[in-house]
Amino acid sequence: MNDLAEPADETLMLAYASGDASAFEQLYARHRGPLYRFLLRHLRDAALADEFFQDTWQRVIAARQGWKPEAAFGTWLYRIAHNRLNDHWRALKHRPPAPEDAEARTERVPDPDTPERQLSQFEQRRRLQLAMDELPPEQREVLLLRLEQELTLEEIGEITGVGRETVKSRLRYAMDRLRTRLNE
Repeated sequence: MNDLAEPADETLMLAYASGDASAFEQLYARHRGPLYRFLLRHLRDAALADEFFQDTWQRVIAARQGWKPEAAFGTWLYRIAHNRLNDHWRALKHRPPAPEDAEARTERVPDPDTPERQLSQFEQRRRLQLAMDELPPEQREVLLLRLEQELTLEEIGEITGVGRETVKSRLRYAMDRLRTRLNE
């Protein structure tokens, strides 16, 4: 036998499992073209073939520590790819195909995050803030304690030093003023 012969795939895989990164590079170089063509012929979609190709090699990398040369490396590699393809086809059977007018339907769905809507929401927040700034300080204080801090009327009364009924009336007056101002 020739001393210049390339090492067997199984020898390379065992070396890679032991930490020899160059052994993986040789395996990858040896099998990348045939594996990619195999996937592309089955999928007939270059983007999907790219994804499955990467996924197959990631699974090889993840399984390297536990790999045993019970079968030829090539057999094992293509078994991984085959299983990935089967998972894909099985998932498609459980997923109904998109309707023919799917793109048209998607275009009809309004975009909830348009610049106009963002500006409108900003304007509403700005108007609310301006209206709150116009409230008398004692009304603004109880309103903020209630809405932002979610305190009870009793807790607000303790903080502000007024009774529960005074807190209620300040809240009511504040809300009435805000409604009036925002409806203008």
